[in-house]
Amino acid sequence: MNQDIKNNFDVLEFKDQESVILCELLKFGVASASEISAKTGVKRPTVYETLKKFIERGYVNELETNSITKFQIIDPVIIGDKLDFEINKDFKEKSKAVKTLIPELVKLYKSEETDESKIINVELIRGHNRHRDQKFLELFKQAKSEILFMVRLEYLISEEFDELAKKFIKKGGVIKSIYEVSDEIKLQKDNKWSKAGMKDILRIFEGFEKQGEQIKLSSNQLSNTTIFDKKIVYMNIMDKSIPRHNNSDIIIKNSDTAKNMIDLFNYYWNTSYTLSEFKSLHKL
Repeated sequence: MNQDIKNNFDVLEFKDQESVILCELLKFGVASASEISAKTGVKRPTVYETLKKFIERGYVNELETNSITKFQIIDPVIIGDKLDFEINKDFKEKSKAVKTLIPELVKLYKSEETDESKIINVELIRGHNRHRDQKFLELFKQAKSEILFMVRLEYLISEEFDELAKKFIKKGGVIKSIYEVSDEIKLQKDNKWSKAGMKDILRIFEGFEKQGEQIKLSSNQLSNTTIFDKKIVYMNIMDKSIPRHNNSDIIIKNSDTAKNMIDLFNYYWNTSYTLSEFKSLHKL
């Protein structure tokens, strides 16, 4: 059995001995458990038990002869149809279970939360997953008056301005951002990321400014830090020397810490460039 076949069987959650036995029977067409055992090296009782499972799934027919029980494999195309049907049925059942379960879990969520449990000054979020940004978005939605960003742009910029930011500014909120400018900035276009030129980057920032965001550009190395309402600090700890899934985010809910970070923000703000100053400096 070649590696591609084995890998696909693994994806379909076949045990190694199941895939070996099925492939051997496919070669024979019709064979006894003893014949398959001799060819594969799998013990006869295990072969027999596995073939019985295949009969239950509809992959194999059992043939009674005068002397010995033999097993007949069915057309592999039909086996494929059966597998496809089973997978889709399983997916629909699990999807339905999730949709039924989640509303019940929502009822339980924080239903017995105490005042003491609400007082968590520091949260550490480890690892990388597609729902990790939800924590940040929660804080964004809860913000009332001011959000300060220090942003490293070495890996991502999206042309799409966040709808949350638009709504926040429309309601009178203030967003001030210091963006670190580097040669490694990537721009999203047509759902693809590619290295961006400085003119593309400035065009995006000008769009942000039109939305009401206050922007400055810095050549200093910044930490990815956000300060919400002078009370909460959200820091993204990035380390290129370790895998991305081992990076961490820290949330600090402490006014004194927020004040210290605001002082740092103001230092960088006062030493950074406006868009017009940056364009003039670099003759863009």
